[in-house]
Amino acid sequence: MSAPLPPQEKDGRPQTGRRTSKELVRTGLAIVLAIYFTLFAVLNLDDVKVNWVFGSGHAPLIIVIVICLLVGIVLTYFAERRGKRKR
Repeated sequence: MSAPLPPQEKDGRPQTGRRTSKELVRTGLAIVLAIYFTLFAVLNLDDVKVNWVFGSGHAPLIIVIVICLLVGIVLTYFAERRGKRKR
């Protein structure tokens, strides 16, 4: 019997347990963005008056921002699908 081979990465190189500089930059950027978005959410907790299509009410500003973001994502998704179907 032969000894088991060390685990390979996608490009065929053996894993050394060390991260490349590209991975470190990505991790650092992810941490900075997470801190930024957390601060953004914490600083936007004030209640604001929102005029919905059917009535109005009060909601935390961060909730209004997140709802608008999600609606934008959904509309973009459907617009892209519709554009691909027409081609």
